[in-house]
Amino acid sequence: MIEHSGPISLARYMALCLSDPDFGYYTQGEPIGAAGDFVTAPEISQMFGELIGLWCAVTWRQLGAPAPVNLVELGPGRGTLMKDALRAIQAEPAFARALTPHLVETGARLRAAQQRTLAGTPATWHNDLTTLPPGSVLVLANEFFDTLPAQQYEKREDGWRERQVTYREEAFQPYLSEMPCALDRAGDIGDVFEQAPAREHYMADIAARLHAEGGAALIIDYGHVKSANGDTLQAVRAHQAQSLYAEPGLADLTSHVDFEALCRAAMGVQSHGPVTQGNFLRSLGIEARAAALQRTASAPQARDIGSALNRLLDPRQMGQLFKVMALNPLGSAPPAGFERPEGARLAAHGTTA
Repeated sequence: MIEHSGPISLARYMALCLSDPDFGYYTQGEPIGAAGDFVTAPEISQMFGELIGLWCAVTWRQLGAPAPVNLVELGPGRGTLMKDALRAIQAEPAFARALTPHLVETGARLRAAQQRTLAGTPATWHNDLTTLPPGSVLVLANEFFDTLPAQQYEKREDGWRERQVTYREEAFQPYLSEMPCALDRAGDIGDVFEQAPAREHYMADIAARLHAEGGAALIIDYGHVKSANGDTLQAVRAHQAQSLYAEPGLADLTSHVDFEALCRAAMGVQSHGPVTQGNFLRSLGIEARAAALQRTASAPQARDIGSALNRLLDPRQMGQLFKVMALNPLGSAPPAGFERPEGARLAAHGTTA
């Protein structure tokens, strides 16, 4: 492609590296877990998925208990979050009867892993939102938006220039566009600004679906509250950072989510947050849930529960960097975890391990 048409945008490079049908990162393997390249919150502890499931149950009641309702997860990883959420949802039998699970996943090998995890669950898989059945939806997106392609611009003396990718000397290399771009943004020489139109389009589609059919959405990802200059694009393989250009298709490429841009894209619905993951999970009662699990656990299991809790909540780990936002219909009350000052403690409902 580069040989035929010249340098390509970082967003195009990222999209090909991650989603090419033959050589894309998510097409070729199962990257999640200790043996993969990264670990997500649902893989750290069952408590995470359980509380998300209970959040869905409470939100469903706030929406007026619509039936049927579509429970939709975007980028479901290995299916762990959905499995834990569905188990917790059994505490609300009416909701469990009303829902049908839907998973939006394009990677064949990840779909196979999700099907193994959710064996016996009457779930349906989709490539995008367009094939979801009509009706109210509850949308979950944990570490989904960070994988959607981002483009970058660098401030030079004559304005902002787009960062691109070329191929020279048998290697992919960074390239700066020859002409400045029409980007109206303040910045110092050398500053980098990231934009991710694919994320904003996806958020607009979610908001349009909620506006038309009713429902709510919960988005959890790492990123920043306000739009700001900065280079956050990264490549990770085997839990180690590496060059973006070293192993295209074999490393995970992500960038931090601009939550302010997501909020702007969510037209026709209310947005709540973002709040930090630590504060969100505390408001739902994760510490009470951990204590309940530890009371019936062996000493090593109790230590593991405490370690997982710390990893999810500690500001130096996932507690501060990860943010949570929600969408619901105009005029609705704030969802659980977004009230002031503390929110609802959903762990009081209890689930079985």
